[in-house]
Amino acid sequence: MSDLKKIGILINGGDAPGLNAVIRAIIKTARVHGVESVGFIEGFKGLVENRFIQLEGNPLASGIIQKGGAIIGSSLNTNVFNYKVIEDGNVVYKDMSDVCVQNLRDDGIDCLFTLGGDSTQKAARDLSLKGIRVIGVPKTIDNDVAGTDMTFGYNTAVSVATEALDRLHTTAETHNRIMVLEVMGRYAGWIALESAISGGADVALIPEIPYDMDKVVEAINNRKARGKNFSVMVVSEGAYPKGGDLFIKGTREGGEGVINVQLGGAGEFVAREIEARTGMTARNTTLGYLQRGGTPTATDRVLSTKYGAKAMELALEGKFNVLAVLKDGKLDSIPLEEVIGNNKEIGAVEGGTEESNMKTIKMDDDLVKTARDVGICLGD
Repeated sequence: MSDLKKIGILINGGDAPGLNAVIRAIIKTARVHGVESVGFIEGFKGLVENRFIQLEGNPLASGIIQKGGAIIGSSLNTNVFNYKVIEDGNVVYKDMSDVCVQNLRDDGIDCLFTLGGDSTQKAARDLSLKGIRVIGVPKTIDNDVAGTDMTFGYNTAVSVATEALDRLHTTAETHNRIMVLEVMGRYAGWIALESAISGGADVALIPEIPYDMDKVVEAINNRKARGKNFSVMVVSEGAYPKGGDLFIKGTREGGEGVINVQLGGAGEFVAREIEARTGMTARNTTLGYLQRGGTPTATDRVLSTKYGAKAMELALEGKFNVLAVLKDGKLDSIPLEEVIGNNKEIGAVEGGTEESNMKTIKMDDDLVKTARDVGICLGD
């Protein structure tokens, strides 16, 4: 028999299509077993401030499977182990994790569900070491959470990028131009590579392969020699040239354990370089937040529902401090310790470091092989 009486849900990080579908599935599965559900408003920020709403029976949580965004909001760049507070008019950073633990105990929360990516699950693991029972659900459109075949939100992002490529393709062909599409993907190029294949792109530049601009120019000139006077390219925001570095749009002071740089400019740089080297007109389109907003695809609705139901099943079975995953097409779970890899330091939640265990594209991946087979230039 399960001892669960009340569970809490929070979201951390950028929004992803399917969040509401996950919430809905957790609520519905919990209801069948007589478990109460609440949602913390604005993620970890709401947990620190102990702001939550009842989800079971709440009209706000009805008819949400098709809705984008999240009915309980999300926290961004929030590290409860190094939390920004204002004292006497000054900004200071404090460890508020014990406050979170006490709030959960005072609220009678028997299990906390954390919907998020690499950094979110690192924070969940750290809270588990303080005695909190947690279950993670892998959320990121970048598809870079370790241990799972696919994160929810990813399919929608690829679908949006593919539609953008379809539209750019017609303009490129009509005006004999090179059209560059910059997509999200800070450390992993899943969106760029899969959308390049589905959208018929000629070049795909991803973070895992520092590109040689000479190779890219060669690919475009080869197309031109075959009578193809246009090209379509996909560039991940985290792509960078050999010997170069990430393109940074801005920085901020958000404290330790969060990402303090904003990427931007990778696609624009490629477009300028290609135009200068080929003499062909090149234009960049940055897809930006369009990838992560709006209605989830049917695939993401189903995947999100499966994840939410599985996460609640794990809680009912007493399997805590794990991440619900999809492995070889089947629902499963793995310990959060495996998800975080060597990123063991308490409070160090930032992803994309050498210690973190993010899922990036390996050179023997079928997507890489397929891209090469159909002639997509990867810049190497």
